[in-house]
Amino acid sequence: MWLIDLQEACEREYQNPAAGKVKVRELQVEWTEAHSRGEISDELLEGLDRRAFRLIRANPEEWLRWLDDIEFWKPGWRGDDGVPTTD
Repeated sequence: MWLIDLQEACEREYQNPAAGKVKVRELQVEWTEAHSRGEISDELLEGLDRRAFRLIRANPEEWLRWLDDIEFWKPGWRGDDGVPTTD
């Protein structure tokens, strides 16, 4: 659910990366709170944060590339290290 929420929020702002990044930050607060309540696992939080880091740091071209990257949105994506997670 959290991963889908992130993807949908970013796609709504695909032409406005600045607004999308604000939404990503808002979602991060929600994830952190859910994690502190024990509602999401460490692995899920790490996977979401890993994606958020890439999205927040992206320039406009990179933003669009991340949004179009099918692998980026698949559960278990870890980026460059290739070790899947359980998100």
